Amino acid sequence: MAVRLELHVAGRIEDYALIGDMQTAALVCRDGTVDWLCLPRFDSHAIFAGLLGTEEHGFWRLGPAHASDSPPPTAARRSYRGDSLILESEWDTPRGTVRVIDFMPPRDGAPQLIRIVEGVSGRVPMRSTLRMRFSYGRVVPWVHKHEGRTVAVAGPDSVWFDSEAETYGKSLTTYSDFTVAPGERIAFTISWEPSHKQPPALPEPEQSLTATEDFWRDWVEHCTYHGPYREAVIRSLITLKALTYAPTGGIVAAPTTSLPEDIGGVRNWDYRYTWLRDAAITLSSLLRTGYREEARAWREWLLRAVAGDPENLQIMYGIAGERELGEAELDWLPGYENSAPVRVGNGAAHQLQLDVYGEVTEALHLAHMTGLARNDYASLLQLKLIRYLEDHWQEPDEGIWEVRGPRRHFVHSKVMAWVAVDRTIKLIESGDADGPLERWKELRDEIHRDVCEKGYDKERNTFTQSYGSKELDASLLLIPQMGFLPPDDKRVIGTIEAIQRELSTSDGFILRYPTQGEHEGVDGLSGDEGAFLACSFWMADDLAMIGRVDEARKLFERLLSLRNDLGLLAEEWDPARQRQVGNFPQAFSHVPLIDTALRLTASGAYGG
Repeated sequence: MAVRLELHVAGRIEDYALIGDMQTAALVCRDGTVDWLCLPRFDSHAIFAGLLGTEEHGFWRLGPAHASDSPPPTAARRSYRGDSLILESEWDTPRGTVRVIDFMPPRDGAPQLIRIVEGVSGRVPMRSTLRMRFSYGRVVPWVHKHEGRTVAVAGPDSVWFDSEAETYGKSLTTYSDFTVAPGERIAFTISWEPSHKQPPALPEPEQSLTATEDFWRDWVEHCTYHGPYREAVIRSLITLKALTYAPTGGIVAAPTTSLPEDIGGVRNWDYRYTWLRDAAITLSSLLRTGYREEARAWREWLLRAVAGDPENLQIMYGIAGERELGEAELDWLPGYENSAPVRVGNGAAHQLQLDVYGEVTEALHLAHMTGLARNDYASLLQLKLIRYLEDHWQEPDEGIWEVRGPRRHFVHSKVMAWVAVDRTIKLIESGDADGPLERWKELRDEIHRDVCEKGYDKERNTFTQSYGSKELDASLLLIPQMGFLPPDDKRVIGTIEAIQRELSTSDGFILRYPTQGEHEGVDGLSGDEGAFLACSFWMADDLAMIGRVDEARKLFERLLSLRNDLGLLAEEWDPARQRQVGNFPQAFSHVPLIDTALRLTASGAYGG
């Protein structure tokens, strides 16, 4: 008779720390468990997928030894080492205190996850429990010794495990039991290599630790922001850098898939790809805080991904510019807290989202305005995008939120089409491009009139989610930020106040749009979701723009309080459960955090 496996109790989303090497990333829980790691890239198959399943789907726990029938102890303290992505977790036990240092060195060869155990006081019994499962927990690898090293092999992949500690195998798991004394350091490393190649070089954990710390210290020194929210801004910038795929400059929306927007529901998506929208606004934040090299690399990624085919612009691509991101469900994984299905790939890749043309054009415009070296093809691409919009801006689309219901004339999409035309007109007026200036000025005016006539509810004094709709949408908060209307326009103020009334949660955070619970809503899905953190930051921005700066500051600081103890944010906040939900950490949450901090600092709207 088969033994029933108990569900692995993953931590709350905010219980996880991020470590990474700018090519992939791992999530480490408070109890010292690595529950998520894809190798060798962000979008590769996971070798640890316990986050979305059971312990049978892969994990690596390293911490004080504990009884097998009790949960592993959680760290008493944890923090990043200075302004870096080096995680330090400390446990206080009856026998002493121990520290575990987790990091992934910026890659020069095989990807590595290094864990160093350091004795602080007393003599602490420790245990490493390593259960590698390839292909998102579906494949048990062949684990064996090779010239004194432990290697796990399955198909094209091999993972090498190195440590000075003695190891043994039991129940398809690799264990190490040891005791650490004050000042003693014992290192553990896993390295990935294609299985047909020679073994990766032996790791050098201490040298790698020094090099990793030096890398992050040097990178942070380029930050030009020195305002009152510097700690939050720096941590968000480090997170965005960690989500950048170094070989190409592509930026993933998050390093995870299928962390639910609605716990127990179906709103579970794969975010390990480069959304043009997310990457464009990330570029904006990086440029405004001094990171021109990242901006240049993203622009080069964009030009390669779009290539000579702007008419078929996708809303997202793979991190190397791949176009085919077919969506599939992993039915052997029960999902995070039983939130199924677990999805890989993303079927929204081929949706029509007209707002993307505006976000890309805005990013290219900002790069041009901040002095990024001119790229003639970037200007040519911008002109091609506008020529496409000339013929298609009047079409309905799926909009910024990737609805899986019917296409609509979303107001935000039309506003961003206006942005695309407006920024291109500015490019031509600067003398850096040639185009039909007068014709496009007429097009800009036509789009503006269309939005103001068809997307505005005069009776309620608010713009609406789509033409002919009574629903609201938090993306309307971007109208003044994009310069479509000035902040003091009565229609802008009316829209802000309507969203506060109708899309605000009990604790003052902002929902994207109304959902319908058990019934299918505008997005074609059942279920609800939490407050969308990016929208809540947008509200703080708008409040500052219309002069309600004290209210804006208070909202911003409440949002900062939602970050976990390491300064990280998921996509949403569940006001009922009082916890973070959605993929984690989320670029689309950390970017507006930076933007709002810059705006409030410029306005002087901060305490102390």
